[in-house]
Amino acid sequence: QVQLVESGGGSVRAGGSLRLSCAASGRISIINVMGWYRQAPGKQRVLVATIRSGGSTNYLDSVKDRFTISRDNAKNTVYLQMNSLKSEDTAVYYCNANIGYVGSRDYWGQGTQVTVSS
Repeated sequence: QVQLVESGGGSVRAGGSLRLSCAASGRISIINVMGWYRQAPGKQRVLVATIRSGGSTNYLDSVKDRFTISRDNAKNTVYLQMNSLKSEDTAVYYCNANIGYVGSRDYWGQGTQVTVSS
């Protein structure tokens, strides 16, 4: 069994910063991709940023130049540094990890609330 535990959410004023962390634990063979998704009220969950084991990254256009994803492979942990936050960044942020060799599968964290007030 694999668990993803997130931390670092909270409330901040527009222009502020937050750092999210997500640690994976359990029966982990290999973590292929780790990432962050978010879901605002009444909207679908969308990809915010991903990072592969080799370090290549991918970002939602609206967060480029403001958010930075990183990972510590030794700790099975992924981070999301969020700067210049905007009210439209308000959402529940979910950690995701794709784990395994053949037949890999996705695991999700429980979600952490990020609220940005203008």
